[in-house]
Amino acid sequence: MKVLILNPILFTADNNVIPQVKSIKDTMIYNMCLGFKRLGHDVTLAAAEEYAPAGKEAYDFEILFFKSKCKKLFPPAMLPFSPELWPYIKENEKSFDLLISSETFSVQSLFAARICPEKTVIWQELTDHQNKFHRLPSKIWHNVIVRLFMQRIAAVAPRSRPAYKFISKYMPQTVKQIVDHGINVDKFTYSEKKERQIISSSQLILRKNIDGIIRIFQQFHEMEAYKDIKLLIAGRGEEEANLKKLVSELKLSESVRFLGFLPQQTLNKYIRESLCFLINTRKDLNMVSIPESIVSGTPILTNTQPASANYIKTYKLGIVQNQWGIPELEEIINNNSFYVKNCIAYRDNLANSHIAQTFLDIFQDKKIAENIK
Repeated sequence: MKVLILNPILFTADNNVIPQVKSIKDTMIYNMCLGFKRLGHDVTLAAAEEYAPAGKEAYDFEILFFKSKCKKLFPPAMLPFSPELWPYIKENEKSFDLLISSETFSVQSLFAARICPEKTVIWQELTDHQNKFHRLPSKIWHNVIVRLFMQRIAAVAPRSRPAYKFISKYMPQTVKQIVDHGINVDKFTYSEKKERQIISSSQLILRKNIDGIIRIFQQFHEMEAYKDIKLLIAGRGEEEANLKKLVSELKLSESVRFLGFLPQQTLNKYIRESLCFLINTRKDLNMVSIPESIVSGTPILTNTQPASANYIKTYKLGIVQNQWGIPELEEIINNNSFYVKNCIAYRDNLANSHIAQTFLDIFQDKKIAENIK
């Protein structure tokens, strides 16, 4: 099967600024494409040129970068508009068996829905109307464009339960099967043996709320039973100096280690050796660190912000609690082996090949259902 994946945004921008990266091979969407390739399918990824890496790199499959236009009206960090995609899809629609496009609220999904609806599956991440556009354009899009021009597509696959609840109101062909991002599990080994450490890994920026994690750890560290536990903070960002100052002020310098930016293999080692992975983000939906931690056998302690929170809670892959604190840290550490075993048992569900097969099954089921009609 030949698959075209329309995913203009390859990674999250910060304050509408798209960072320049050296490689895109560690992005969620790249790893999902690898899943199709592992199953023996041909895959092409179409992305916006703003997300191309700084230098040339070789890829495992075809990647096309399309120019963005009308950038003031369609900011590439939020809603890229690449008019060249229309003739590309039009000219190549017969050569592709399946098109997977991100988000109903996107121009490329509208293109696919108009040119080859019977081959199109939309992968839905958004769980509500887009705040960055003050909601009104999103409401108009879903109530007018989606209802009038996008109803004939094969299916909508939600990335989370909240995404299903939102988009099923507008797209009756939304399936109940949740399709998360997959990762290359072969790159990650797991361990049931843990060091006396907990870890956070992210950009050190305000929305990640790392200062909140440090303040909770300070209270936790005062408890005699947990004085030996270290907090590891991986990553770099504009808040790094402020966070180091906070650690010093709280007299935690001996117990908190800043690891900086680490090669993936080194980071993986720290994660799999840790008792839990900490998340306290203010607004992230999908975070590649979550499945990477789970397949490493390290449970998650998070608030409800990430889309993955639903399956973390359902399958007991950690603890999901808004404003989590000392009780949650105690629980995940004292009953660590229980959560670790659950993470290891769930590994195969997060494999990129499993996610790719889920898309293929959804598409085939819809085709069969349509033929029966």
